[in-house]
Amino acid sequence: MPKITVLDIYKKKAEGKKITMLTAYDYPTAQIVDQAGIDMILVGDSLGMVVQGVSSTLPVTMDEMIYHTKMVSRATQSSMVVGDMPFLSYQTSASDAVRNAGRFLKEAGAEAVKLEGGSQMAEAIRAIVNAGIPVVAHIGLTPQYVHMMGGFKVQGKNDAAREKILADARAVQDAGAFSVVLEGIPTSLGAEIHKALHIPTIGIGAGPDCDGQVLVIHDVLGLFDRFTPKFVKKYANLKDQALKAVKEYKQEVESGKFPSEEHSFK
Repeated sequence: MPKITVLDIYKKKAEGKKITMLTAYDYPTAQIVDQAGIDMILVGDSLGMVVQGVSSTLPVTMDEMIYHTKMVSRATQSSMVVGDMPFLSYQTSASDAVRNAGRFLKEAGAEAVKLEGGSQMAEAIRAIVNAGIPVVAHIGLTPQYVHMMGGFKVQGKNDAAREKILADARAVQDAGAFSVVLEGIPTSLGAEIHKALHIPTIGIGAGPDCDGQVLVIHDVLGLFDRFTPKFVKKYANLKDQALKAVKEYKQEVESGKFPSEEHSFK
């Protein structure tokens, strides 16, 4: 199956077909997501929380993102791989933004990058796009702005905040982003932005009217239980299954049941 491209994403929107996106951070997980037919794999800086165990995405580095994106790219046959630009990899200058975005394509094999921020990031988005790198924008609840937002809180709840986010949506579209992630906003605002833009909208806690949806794979599979946002649906509980398997292994080793003759050489 050929690689999904920006044109394929546009076509799905034009035909009214929903766009699917999930995160992945390593080779075996990316294989599963790719084989399931997911349109876009986001190598998210959320790996800081669900893989590294830190309390936010802020400590994640460019080198760490490149490392994980390489693994995902090796595993992916059809899904579009999107590298998530970490904190301070694009905010410092347009030239830094282009250079670091380019690393995702040159070194890690990604086909696009994602970055957070609306109007204030329009210059960076425009510079990256002008360098030939597709950009997914990200507005609303933006985790890299967690300290300014006072925590991971729903955004756009009053009229002024709604207008700001709507303006951000138009700004990232005008700057050349080919799609935009809408996170943690009221359903009505997600629907309004969807109607206002011609680029695809990808929701995560933004209601059902978006052109597509994205979730963190560890949430979907029940592997992360430190907290569960309202917008998450767990489709499995693999942590409990894995814990059961490891406990059974421990018991069999301690009792001498494993390894048996079946698992030994003659």
